[in-house]
Amino acid sequence: MKILVFQHMATEHPARLGGIMAQRGVGWTTVRLDAGEAIPALDRFDALLVMGGAMNVWQEDAHPWLAAEKAAIRHWVRDMARPYFGVCLGHQLLAAALGGEVGRAARPETGIVAVELLPAAAADRLLGGGLSPVATMHWHGAEVARLPDGAVPLARSADCAVQAMRIGAHAWGFQYHPEVTDETLAAWMTQPGFAEALIERGGAGAVAPFAAAAAAGMAGFHHHAEQIFGRFLDLVDSSSARPAVRA
Repeated sequence: MKILVFQHMATEHPARLGGIMAQRGVGWTTVRLDAGEAIPALDRFDALLVMGGAMNVWQEDAHPWLAAEKAAIRHWVRDMARPYFGVCLGHQLLAAALGGEVGRAARPETGIVAVELLPAAAADRLLGGGLSPVATMHWHGAEVARLPDGAVPLARSADCAVQAMRIGAHAWGFQYHPEVTDETLAAWMTQPGFAEALIERGGAGAVAPFAAAAAAGMAGFHHHAEQIFGRFLDLVDSSSARPAVRA
């Protein structure tokens, strides 16, 4: 199994998802699109993992590589029909690439947010049987405003209607960050805007309680990641997950 990872900034890497891949002996190739690295031939890979980033899907003038990335995602999901797992920006890119709409969030989410599974999640290959609500980690100021045709919403929060979605049988997007670890969270907390976003959402004293709650909840974040991403890797490993490319 070979997985292609699209990464958009140094602090937004596979983290816990990388640990899960390593435990299962899965190989992956990371492409730093923000650093000018080229997208390789897609047919060499069995799955595409697209991480988060501070940029927005509509900022092609500032980040010209976004156009090529969206084209690659569209070809991967629509024409090649191979497994896709998108996180935060990767979730939004999936929606935008397939004809949905992404816009600024009415109420940005930063910190720990409860996500409720929708009825369609009960039969979903990744989310089926999962806890609801589930505590998840967030840092986003944009959201999916309109789903692509054929997309199935799988989860929502109080402030975001599309926390998870599935397109077809093999493509998923998650607005939250299942990859979070203690190390990545520590790096995020040093980034400009993170503490300010916590305070904007939770008030002047929000940072210390958030840090304590995140430390206490990390095992739960990891358990959820192992469930959904482990099932995703099971799907990739199945022969039915690798249909031929359409002519």
